[in-house]
Amino acid sequence: MLTQRTRIGLWTATILTGLVGIVNLLSAAAPGLPERTHWLKEFLPFSVRAGGHLFAALTGFVLLTLAANLLRRKRVAWLLTIGLLIVSILSNLLKGWDYEESMLSAILLMQLLLMRQVFTAQSDRPSIAQGVRVLIGALLFTLAYGTAGFVLLGYKFTVNHHRVNFHPAQALLQTLAMFFTADNAGLEPQTRFAEFFANSIYIIGGITVTYALLMLLRPVLLRQAATLAERRRAQEIVEKNGQTSIARFTLLDDKSYYFSPSGDSVIAYVPKGRGAIALGDPIGPVEDRKEVILGFQHFCDRNDWYPAFYQTLPENLDIYKSLGFRVLQIGEEAIVDLKSFSLKGKANQNLRTAVNRFTKSGHEVKFYEPPIDDKLLLELRAVSDEWLKMMQGAEKQFSVGWFDEAYIRECAIAAVHTSSGSICAFANLVSLFNIKEISVDLMRRRVQVENGIMEFLFVSMLNHYKEQGYESFNLGLSALSGVGGTEKSPRIEKVLYYLYQHLNRFYNFKGVHSFKDKFRPRWEPRYMVYPRLSALPTVVVALVRADSGDRLLDYFKPES
Repeated sequence: MLTQRTRIGLWTATILTGLVGIVNLLSAAAPGLPERTHWLKEFLPFSVRAGGHLFAALTGFVLLTLAANLLRRKRVAWLLTIGLLIVSILSNLLKGWDYEESMLSAILLMQLLLMRQVFTAQSDRPSIAQGVRVLIGALLFTLAYGTAGFVLLGYKFTVNHHRVNFHPAQALLQTLAMFFTADNAGLEPQTRFAEFFANSIYIIGGITVTYALLMLLRPVLLRQAATLAERRRAQEIVEKNGQTSIARFTLLDDKSYYFSPSGDSVIAYVPKGRGAIALGDPIGPVEDRKEVILGFQHFCDRNDWYPAFYQTLPENLDIYKSLGFRVLQIGEEAIVDLKSFSLKGKANQNLRTAVNRFTKSGHEVKFYEPPIDDKLLLELRAVSDEWLKMMQGAEKQFSVGWFDEAYIRECAIAAVHTSSGSICAFANLVSLFNIKEISVDLMRRRVQVENGIMEFLFVSMLNHYKEQGYESFNLGLSALSGVGGTEKSPRIEKVLYYLYQHLNRFYNFKGVHSFKDKFRPRWEPRYMVYPRLSALPTVVVALVRADSGDRLLDYFKPES
């Protein structure tokens, strides 16, 4: 955790960097004071003094772009700022002996040097290499482009009011003059195309330099999945300590892992952009929880990521809050108590009707234990593909499974067979590791099925696993359920409540909740934990990308 003194230092350095950038831009646009520049004329030619103005303007612009990256504690931004401040000091002195601007840059330079140990956030190494290559390539390409153009179009320009035919060496020097002199060494285009060509040199150089800066400063991108050894280690910890409905999903192939210093706890996460979204709370001994959360926070800081935890449990909120995190309720998880589950009573009349109707018509729910054979997998795949096409969507990831044959093969399957024996709907089920609870994951059906088929499937599953000795059945998260409905709810949760009430056409929030509520579950709150309010938009985008596999447009399409 950063101390208050360090945060103040970072904000001061950021604001001062932006101020130096603005001062440089304004100073570059203003002529030098005559009483200061008269003696410089004796030592420095006009082109050098004008070049000082140009460099002051360029450093001012780049410093403005780097200011926010200093607040992110980027090491590369720190190095670039140090170099630019040195250039700023020299250029302000050369262009007009503007020692006030140079002193401001020098003060910032000393502050950044004293704070050098604070700037530890890494940039993406392959991107840094790419940025450097782009920068070098941009320089060489721009020089080659300008040189060739001036050789071919020399007759369309004048230099100091004289027509010239550029030789290659002269064309190269003229291209350099475009960037390092205020008057382009006297170059004047004589046609519209010549003017376009001269401007294009700046455009090409500006675009490539901007792209190079973006590459140099981007957050670390995780390009390699977890190793086999890491997956085995994570599996051992999860099987020993996992006690939630999403624990099994921490072992799916889209996850990376952070292990506690003791090696007894693990956090399964997916990095997207600047967000590193952990699925659930850390898994491991309770006494290890605070240490692993703090370690993950530092790990994310080094990689320029915002750490966040999705679907956390209420009992861990105090730990997160003590470490400076903010908490947002995202919905409720529906859990059916199988010991008391029954279809008796007036409230369950519709469920009894659905079960009796499908039983009489010859429908039957069959249960298959893993490993699932190829023939059954093929039929389940056909149902799944038809469902996805009907929903005009794609597979979700992160907090749920997806139809991956290796994954489905190792799950229990409940399938509804018609009177002819074909499968018209199915669900896969996941057992929890250390409690007698089972959870449903995928729920898929054919397009042409009678109303009530999913109720028939779920009642059959509840009764089956009750007979198997399970104590509870987890129906999964009902997004935005129970969020922001009271006067004491935080303002942001009230916004989510508004979305729950008014965005039903994009996602059937209420319909999903109503379906699960038919089985009389208890509703347990689930939360998202994030570092601060300003980071929330970035975290939400990262969560959407992790959930949808970067298919953002598919995110709002309903799953059931």
